[in-house]
Amino acid sequence: MTIYDIAKVAGVSASTVSRVINNKENIKKETRDKVKQILREYNYIPNDQARGLVTRSTKLIGILVVDIRNAHHTDIAFVVEKFLRKKGYCSIILNAGEDESEMCEAIRIIEQRRVDGVLLIGSMFQNKRVKTEIIQNLSHIPIVMANGYIDRSNVYGVLVDEYEGVKKCVDLLFSKGKNNIAFIAKSTTPSSQEKIKGYIEGLKKHNYLEKDIIIIETNNTLKGGYKATQELLMEKKHIDAIIYSEDIIAVGGIQAVKDLGLCIPKKVAIIGVDNTIYGQIISPSLTSLDNKMTDMALQASNILIDDLEGMNHPEKIMLFSEIVERETT
Repeated sequence: MTIYDIAKVAGVSASTVSRVINNKENIKKETRDKVKQILREYNYIPNDQARGLVTRSTKLIGILVVDIRNAHHTDIAFVVEKFLRKKGYCSIILNAGEDESEMCEAIRIIEQRRVDGVLLIGSMFQNKRVKTEIIQNLSHIPIVMANGYIDRSNVYGVLVDEYEGVKKCVDLLFSKGKNNIAFIAKSTTPSSQEKIKGYIEGLKKHNYLEKDIIIIETNNTLKGGYKATQELLMEKKHIDAIIYSEDIIAVGGIQAVKDLGLCIPKKVAIIGVDNTIYGQIISPSLTSLDNKMTDMALQASNILIDDLEGMNHPEKIMLFSEIVERETT
């Protein structure tokens, strides 16, 4: 049934029906109620594609996630999608992958869907190839990055101060009497690099020498965390605390420490980053740096909607992390 059929049944013009559907003002209450009743009776659903041809809006938002297996990324995507749906937008969620060429391909796919805006979730989108792809294909629509930023007029970023957060983690460990602290990370992401900088500066603050700084690289999996932790503690038995770049790696580390027969946190204290469900269900429960996933997701969503509605907002927003202390410290 078309809008013209509804208008004929209601005894009004098609433009009046359109105004009711789009919640426009200056329509008599009885007319509005009558049209709404007929719309319900005939189960009429507006054709967003046809509407988009007129308004040049598709009501579609592209959400690109670096790794959809990453609980932190999917939690952000969940909050964003739910928020956007309440605002009348439908989301297309794509796993972009960690390879730069795959990220660029995902951007091209999203552009072909004529989306109104894009959200990029994951710090790995901060690279030159993605920036070039944005310039070539997405320069005409707003883009918001969760935990990242690219210097373009149509790009906005919501970041978390993980650098200072990890420095506070180092302070916490020293306050617990831990003096030999290692860092285990997947070091290839911009986010991890900020965490590593925070770890190094935190140690220097406590008069650590560079030769005593220990950074172990692994992948962001349980297995990676387990293997890296086991090898570290078997080689360097003086280590009494470990900070991990992500909770999932830390959970693997907890299991490795337990299998080595070492007491947590008396012998080895452990801190993760992300404050995910993984740290809450492991035993002992994981102390973690909360990098404000929900706040980041809502801020990113609000910025995108504000831009689409012509409202002003800052190019970058910085959120501040905080430590959630549990049993591993």
